Amino acid sequence: MSEFTTSSDGPTRPHFGHVLTAMVTPFHPDGSLDLDGAARLAEKLLDQGNDGLIISGTTGESPTLTHAEKVDLFRRMRTAIPRGSKFIAGTGSYNTAETIELSREAEAIGADALLVVTPFYNRPSQEGLYQHYKAVAEATSLPVVLYNVPVRTGINLSAATTLRLAEIPNIVAIKDAAKDLEQAGEVLANAPSHFQVYSGDDGLTLPLLSLGAVGVISVTSHVIGNDLQAMHQAFFKGDVAAARRYALQAIPITKALFCAPNPVAVKAAALLVGNITCSAVRQPHVAANDNEVAIVRHALAEYGFKLS
Repeated sequence: MSEFTTSSDGPTRPHFGHVLTAMVTPFHPDGSLDLDGAARLAEKLLDQGNDGLIISGTTGESPTLTHAEKVDLFRRMRTAIPRGSKFIAGTGSYNTAETIELSREAEAIGADALLVVTPFYNRPSQEGLYQHYKAVAEATSLPVVLYNVPVRTGINLSAATTLRLAEIPNIVAIKDAAKDLEQAGEVLANAPSHFQVYSGDDGLTLPLLSLGAVGVISVTSHVIGNDLQAMHQAFFKGDVAAARRYALQAIPITKALFCAPNPVAVKAAALLVGNITCSAVRQPHVAANDNEVAIVRHALAEYGFKLS
């Protein structure tokens, strides 16, 4: 966890740590949920530089998980993730009532916070987005992290709506994957002190830190969590040159892990480094093909991983 404290002109202690993994959901070869595999992966990720885990986010293939599977996964993760690390439940959907129901169940199970993606496909107005998040926040006492990823959801959570939502006390952060540094800067310049920004795009983490973000909700941390943590520690200690070296070194890994639709390539990478034992994904995804596995293998080897 971070050693840094809040001050008017210094670094801010992050609510959930600096490096969080949007964890993949392990499946058995037949596609069924592998709860024991999820527990083993969680333990490994927390040993590899992560401060916490997002469970059943979109990288966790949440659209293909049933409501009951999500609840089972949350229960297993509550026993697998020690209280010193953060367990953030992904509960967002395009249905406000469903999001509220799952959020309440996650709270009852003992999640530390909620990650709520913007409603996808139905593309609500900005007022609709505000009312959706307001209803979810009012239905739980847990901290809520907004998740803006327009390329996947078809809708952008504007800076103005984000700032309006940031006035709700238990809406405490945003995972920003909008790829818009100007929009992020507008939020960071005007948000209340309790509201924090996490990068939702591995390649833009360091630029967002420079604007005032506190960390990353990452995919590449499935394999390079320790180095991402080192990058953050260097940055917040003022060693920007070292942070830049880590960021530049990670670019080939980041590119390789998105050579196929997420989480296809990262599951292949996690299998190659031994963090999971099966890279199965659920349809409509298909497993990484030989070319995609070769891309991932090459990037890992170039980074310094010893692969069999």
